Amino acid sequence: MDFSKAENKICRTIFELALQREFQQGLNRFAEILDKWKTDKPDDMRESYYSIFNAVTDFDKHIARRYDGLRNSFFYNTIIGLLIDEIITANDLAAFSQDRQSELLSCAERMKDFC
Repeated sequence: MDFSKAENKICRTIFELALQREFQQGLNRFAEILDKWKTDKPDDMRESYYSIFNAVTDFDKHIARRYDGLRNSFFYNTIIGLLIDEIITANDLAAFSQDRQSELLSCAERMKDFC
């Protein structure tokens, strides 16, 4: 499914919002790891270091897969994925027409059953 040029602009705005939300989630996860390290005060720092390193690396790969090189032809599926992952909500789709909102939400709901 393709979007019109006007809808592509809406998508870009939504992607920026979603990216900021995902950054927040990632930073919160990293903070949890660091808080655990501060609380546990392990003798060997290697495991703690690897935990934070792996978390950052995995998160970076996730962000790159979702947002790097994003072409207009992938916008529809990316919006659906963001809805399924609950990064964006129905309220974030308000700039789309009512028909398009309904289409995206119903598609995301159907796809949730397969995930």
